[in-house]
Amino acid sequence: MKSTRDRILQTLLRQPRRTINELAEAVGINPISVRHHLTNLQMEGLVTAEEERHGVGRPRLVYILTEEGMEKFPTRYLRLTMRLLAQMKETMPEPVVSKLFSQIADDLAKEYTDQMQGLSMEERLDFVKSMLSEEGFTVEWEKKGEQYQIHEISCPYYQIGVNHPEVCTVDQTLISKMLAVPAEKVQCVLSGGAHCTYVVQQPAQSLVR
Repeated sequence: MKSTRDRILQTLLRQPRRTINELAEAVGINPISVRHHLTNLQMEGLVTAEEERHGVGRPRLVYILTEEGMEKFPTRYLRLTMRLLAQMKETMPEPVVSKLFSQIADDLAKEYTDQMQGLSMEERLDFVKSMLSEEGFTVEWEKKGEQYQIHEISCPYYQIGVNHPEVCTVDQTLISKMLAVPAEKVQCVLSGGAHCTYVVQQPAQSLVR
């Protein structure tokens, strides 16, 4: 039997933009209990609230699932992605496919250009760690001599990469662009490594501009 919070999430999946009273009726509990669950779900980043005009008078508050909330439910995104990549590789020349993956990384890096200005190498590494975390990676880095090693403990592309290793160029290119130095892959989980590891050299200057 599903918990109350699961029933609320299921309701918002099927019927987005519901009010507290509408959710209470759909789930079968009182509005006060629904409000309590919604507060917790908002704190967990699974639900968000928006004001919505509804006739005359004050706007009402409606609730919708966030992207993270949507990911709680089984999807066929992986299967579709695999099929799309297979079709791309069958119909497009290899250099074009490779350029496409590089362009994805370039475009993503450009979104953060302004935030990277004036940061030291280690500040950039922390920024990259945080940014990749938002993309679904678990990343750690360490300094060894004049090098920095970046370890991807978990990768959201793993299942796709098994059949389409080209996708791995996205994070490698992204790391290189964000740090403004080449990132060399020295270990790969697809080749039997414990995780993927990239090595970058410490720049000559303390600040990367």
